[in-house]
Amino acid sequence: MDESLKIARNAGHTPFFAIFEVGGGVFKTISLKEIRENPKMKGHACNESDHVGRHVCDHDKNDLEHIKAHDTMAEAIKDCDFLMVKMACKNTANSMASFGIKLKKYNGNQTHADKALGEISATI
Repeated sequence: MDESLKIARNAGHTPFFAIFEVGGGVFKTISLKEIRENPKMKGHACNESDHVGRHVCDHDKNDLEHIKAHDTMAEAIKDCDFLMVKMACKNTANSMASFGIKLKKYNGNQTHADKALGEISATI
């Protein structure tokens, strides 16, 4: 299990999801709850250098097997309110939306989720 909390360039290709709890108030607290495996990537290696630049998902809307693979990701984090992403394809966005999970785009320079969440905590 990777507990480095490094943010994947492409949300759909992350091997794990880091689940955080964000406490309310003026000064938000951010605590790591758990790490969950991404079922879409189980048994697959992902080279981050393959995801430099714009990602275009070239599967069409009738590729049900590919869409179902994205749905398994959303199912794995269905109890979460949002997914922080650097980049996500349309299928990831659609799957998350169908489970009520909002995508929160992160454009900063932090490479680790806990630090990035600290930067955007005011907007959560």
